[in-house]
Amino acid sequence: MERYVAIHGHFYQPPRENPWLEAIELQDSAYPYHDWNERITAECYGPNAASRILDGERRIVQIVNNYSKISFDFGPTLLTWMERHAPEIYQAVVEADRESRRRYSGHGSALAQAYNHMILPLANRRDKLTQVLWGIRDFEHRFGRFPEGMWLPETAVDVETLDILAQCGIQFTILSPHQAGKVRPLGSRTWRDVSGGRIDPSMAYRIQLPTQRHLDVFFYDGPISRAVAFENLLLKGEHLAERLLSAFSSARQWPQIVHIATDGETYGHHRHHGDMALAYALHYIESNRLARLTNYGEFLERHPPTHQVQIVENTSWSCPHGVERWRSDCGCNSGRHPGWSQQWRRPLREAFDWLRDQLAPCFERHAGRLFRDPWAARDDYISVILDRSRDNVDRFLRRHAGRELSPGERVQALKLLELQRHAMLMYTSCGWFFDELSGLETVQVIQYAGRVVQLAQELFGDALEEQFLERLEQARSNLAEYGNGRRIYERMVRPAMVDLQKVGAHYAVSSLFEAYNHRTQTYCYTVEREDYRLLTQGKARLALGRARVASDITEESLRISFGVLHLGDHNVSGGVREFPGDQAHARLVGDLAEVFQRGDLPEVIRALDREFGGGTYSLRFLFRDEQRKILRRIIESALEEAEALYRGFYHDHAALMRFMTALGVPLPNRFELAADITVNTDLRRAFEADDPDLDRIRSLLEEAKAAGIRLDEASLEFALRKTLERLSGAFRQRPADAALLARLSALASLTDSLPFKVNLWQVQNDYYAVLQSVYAAAREKAQQGDAEAQHWVERFCELGERLRVRVAP
Repeated sequence: MERYVAIHGHFYQPPRENPWLEAIELQDSAYPYHDWNERITAECYGPNAASRILDGERRIVQIVNNYSKISFDFGPTLLTWMERHAPEIYQAVVEADRESRRRYSGHGSALAQAYNHMILPLANRRDKLTQVLWGIRDFEHRFGRFPEGMWLPETAVDVETLDILAQCGIQFTILSPHQAGKVRPLGSRTWRDVSGGRIDPSMAYRIQLPTQRHLDVFFYDGPISRAVAFENLLLKGEHLAERLLSAFSSARQWPQIVHIATDGETYGHHRHHGDMALAYALHYIESNRLARLTNYGEFLERHPPTHQVQIVENTSWSCPHGVERWRSDCGCNSGRHPGWSQQWRRPLREAFDWLRDQLAPCFERHAGRLFRDPWAARDDYISVILDRSRDNVDRFLRRHAGRELSPGERVQALKLLELQRHAMLMYTSCGWFFDELSGLETVQVIQYAGRVVQLAQELFGDALEEQFLERLEQARSNLAEYGNGRRIYERMVRPAMVDLQKVGAHYAVSSLFEAYNHRTQTYCYTVEREDYRLLTQGKARLALGRARVASDITEESLRISFGVLHLGDHNVSGGVREFPGDQAHARLVGDLAEVFQRGDLPEVIRALDREFGGGTYSLRFLFRDEQRKILRRIIESALEEAEALYRGFYHDHAALMRFMTALGVPLPNRFELAADITVNTDLRRAFEADDPDLDRIRSLLEEAKAAGIRLDEASLEFALRKTLERLSGAFRQRPADAALLARLSALASLTDSLPFKVNLWQVQNDYYAVLQSVYAAAREKAQQGDAEAQHWVERFCELGERLRVRVAP
C-alpha cells in the first residue's frame, strides 16, 4: 500500500501599504522591526527558507529550505513586498518551487492565490474573475509557469468560484473537511452524506460543475491541522511526524495521502521554532522511509480521483457559520474582548458594496471612451501592476486603446484602472476578521475605500464622499473615542490622503534636512527640481524653489512653487502652491528673500501665509518615516547634551553606586538612570564599531554587573547582531580572509557570556554556506600539510563550535 505525506502552508499577510504612497510606513507595534511584514519575515518566512536540523547535542547538522519539500502558497501582495525588501528570501521561495519540480516528477509545490485575499463567495462574478486572473498572472510572473492549483482565501467557496477556477485552467484546490457535503464513486448514482467533517481526506475528489467543467479538490486532515495550529504539536518534530503517520489506516485499500493545511505563519511566527519542528518531521519521515513526501500535483497525476464530491457552499475554514465572519456579527472573534460586538461588519460591507456598485457604470462609461473593452483592460491591468515601466505601460495602452492616447487621456485611463484596483483591495478579508472597527486591518481597508472615493471625485466630479460616509456612519465602534465609521474616516483616513501638492510639501520641508539631487524619488512619486535657493540667518533657514511632482502610478503631474522656513528645532512653517508662472514665481522668491535677509522673521511667516494661503505645512505633514528621521536629527543634539550630563554624573558617583550595590542598598532613581544611559550607550557604540574592542566590551559588561545596571537587551542584541551579520556577510564573500575569520570568531565568542541571547540565524546561514562551498577543499589542503590551511581550518572549526554548527573533522 502506497503512503504519501503532504504539508501545505498558506503564507499571507494583508497588504499594509499606504494607498497613496504604495509603501508600508513605520509601524511602532512591530518594534524593533520597521513593520509587521519585516518582523514576520524574520520570525517565519526567512527561517523556513533556512531551517535547522539539530543533532542530539543541539548542534546544527543541516540547514534546509522547507519550501522545497512542502506545498505552499504566498499572497501576491506579500511577494511584491518581499521581492523589494527581502530579496534573498524571495529568491529562496522561487528556487524552492524549481527544486520541488525536480523532487516531485515535474510538479511544482507552489500554488497560486486569489490576488488580494478577497472572500470570493461574497464578491460579484466580475471581481471573482479578476481576482483569479490576477492571481494566475502574478504567479506566472514570479514562478515562470502556470499554476496547477489555487488557494482560495480562507478556503471560502461557492460553486461559481470553482467554475471560474476551472474556466481559467486551474486543476485543483484545497478545502476543509467541513466543506464537503456528499460523495459517491465516479459513475455511481448514490450519494453518501459526509457533512460535519466526516469525509475521508486520504484521496483526491472530483467536483462536476454545472457548466460541464470539473475541478479536483483535496480535503485536508482537520484534527491534525488543528493540533498543529492550536495545540503543542510543534514542540518536537518527532511528535509531528508520528501524528501524521498515525493517520494511515490498514483498512484502506487504496494509495493514501495524509495531508494537512495551516497558516504558514504557524511555523515560526505563531509557534516559535515551528519551522525546525517541520524540518525535522519531514527529515524523519523521509530518511526512515516511513512514507513518500509529495505535493498535490504529483499525487493527482499518479492517483486521479475515483470519487465525486458535492461541496457545502458559502463555507470557509475559519468560520463555523459559513462566511458570516466577513459580513455579520456571527460570534466569531479573537476572544480577547468579551462584551464587544462585531455588528459593524454588515454596514461596513454594505457601504463598500454601495460604493462599488455606484462606480461600476461610471467606470464603464468613461473607460469605454478609452478602451475597447473596459473590463478586459481591468483583467489585464495586472501586467502594469507587475511592471510600471513607461515602455510596458505604452504597450498595455496600445493593446487596449487601439489608438495613441493623449497625455491627459493616459492619466485618465490609469486613474480609472487604479480606482478599480483599490475597489478590490478594499475587500481584503482581514478588514472584517478581527474585533474592532478602528483596528489596523479595518482602517486599512477603509483607507483603500478612501482612495476610491478620491479618484472617483477627480474622475467623475461626483460628490460621493458624503453619501458614502452616511452609510459608513452606521458601523459602530466598540470604543467611545472612535464612535463610528464616519468619525474613523475623518480622523484616520482623510488626514492620510495625499495629492501632488502634499507630496510637493513633503519634498519642500524635507529639503531643509536632506540634500536632494535634481531628480528625487519620493515613494511612488518623482520630483524634478527646477529651481532651489537655501538662505541662512543664524539658526534660521529659508528654502525657496519650484519643482515638478509626478505620480509614477497615474502619470499625473503638477508644477509647484514653495517656500519653507526653519527657525530651529521642530519649528518649521512653509507653503506650497501650484506654479503661478515665471514672473509671479520670481516676484514671490524675491519678496520672501528680501524680507528674510532683513532678519524680519515674523514678517517672513506672515508673508508665507499671505502667499500660500491654505497651502501651508509643518513637520506634522511629513510622511511618517521621513518625519521620524528628521525628528531624530533634530533631537540628536539635545540627546547629546543630556547624555553628557548623565555621563558626568555617573562617572563622579560610579564608585559610590558600586559600593551601594554590593551592600544591597537600592540606588536612587536618578543614580539608576544615569548609570543605565551611560553604560548602555557605551555598550551599543562598542557593538556597532567597525572593529569592536572586545576588552572594552567585557569591561563594560563587568561594570554593568557590578553596578546592577539594567541592560537594554533589545537594542544591544540588535546592535551586536547587525555587526556580526556584517562580518559574516563579508566572510561569506571573502572566506580566505584569515584576519576577517579571526575577528568574526572573536566577536562570536562574546555571545555565550552575555546575559541575553543573540539571534545568530543569518550568521549561521553565512557560515553554513562557507562550510558547504569551501571547507572540504580547505580541509584537504590541511591534511596534505598546508600550514596556512591548517590554521584556517582550526579557526573555522572554532567558529563553528561558537555558532553551534557541527563540522566534520
